Amino acid sequence: MRLKKGPPDFILFVTALALLGIGLVMVFSSSAVTAGVKYDDPYFFFKKQLLWVVIGLVAMIVVMKINYLRLRELSLPLMVAAIVCLILVITPLGMETKGSSRWLNLGFAGFAPSEMAKVAMVMFLARTMDVNLDKMKSFKSGVGPYILLVALVCGLIMVQPDLGTAFAIAGTAFFMMIAAGARMWHMGIMGLAGGVVVGALIKIEPYRMQRWTAFLDPWKYASDEGFQTIQSLYALGSGGLFGLGLGRSRQKFFYLPEQHTDFIFAILGEELGFMGAALVIGLFLLFAWRGFKTAIYAPDTFGSLLAAGLTLMIVFQAAINIGVVSGVLPVTGITLPFISYGGSSLAFTMVAVGLLLNISRYSTSR
Repeated sequence: MRLKKGPPDFILFVTALALLGIGLVMVFSSSAVTAGVKYDDPYFFFKKQLLWVVIGLVAMIVVMKINYLRLRELSLPLMVAAIVCLILVITPLGMETKGSSRWLNLGFAGFAPSEMAKVAMVMFLARTMDVNLDKMKSFKSGVGPYILLVALVCGLIMVQPDLGTAFAIAGTAFFMMIAAGARMWHMGIMGLAGGVVVGALIKIEPYRMQRWTAFLDPWKYASDEGFQTIQSLYALGSGGLFGLGLGRSRQKFFYLPEQHTDFIFAILGEELGFMGAALVIGLFLLFAWRGFKTAIYAPDTFGSLLAAGLTLMIVFQAAINIGVVSGVLPVTGITLPFISYGGSSLAFTMVAVGLLLNISRYSTSR
């Protein structure tokens, strides 16, 4: 297929850069105290994140330049590689940190296969659904095989264990199947079944059950499982309308755990207040609008499903993270895209942005 190419979506590009810039500032602000004490260098995490920003931007530009139709054939090998890496990470080759084995040691950095699995899953689903659109209303030959694939990938991620990422991938795949034409009653049954499975997984694992009960009443468990949620709410509440000022967080002084990763949004709310938090949420909503617009005006079904899936992946993850930080959802180990510290997460988020910008260059709305 020969497509007419134009400039990428400027608003989408600027929105991603704005979130990236806010992330860099907040990584330094939230991590300086911890880095200074632990590594004797307040810029330790900032310098590593800056390196990943550069890598991510290069990856974004490279992916944006290649016609996305040429990338279709990479979906299968990328999906296979992601599954192999997810298996390797739960073997002795995986790096264990705080009771979880989520990374492979690359020597110069840790690599999280679950981050690659997010992009690989969206690409694979978009590619195969494009070919099998006429089968999507069938459970046996349409929805069924995708559910098995999602169950395999999410199961491997759950073993790490990482319920938050598994939930984000399953949710993205769920809505992609609906977008591809799956019957609503099929998806309703799968949604109920998924809810039962998640409930069972929470019930059988003591630490997940403790997190759930702490979520229902964090102040009852203020000294253990509810501690992080309470400190996060203190941070958000003390920020008020305009915040305490950039760099003036009190919770980052070893009160709030994971203050530069999973709970960085709480530090942002404390230092920049409601206005700063609302700005970030507004940028994610703007990102969603431009991403879904890219999907609507994509020139083919593959591009439309790919753009919708990538947008869902990023925005859904952001919604989960912000929900956890604000106490609306139970605590899960999931980062805030663009903002949280983490190389693998940032790199693959920027690959996703590159793909979105790539598709937007062929928009039929011009």
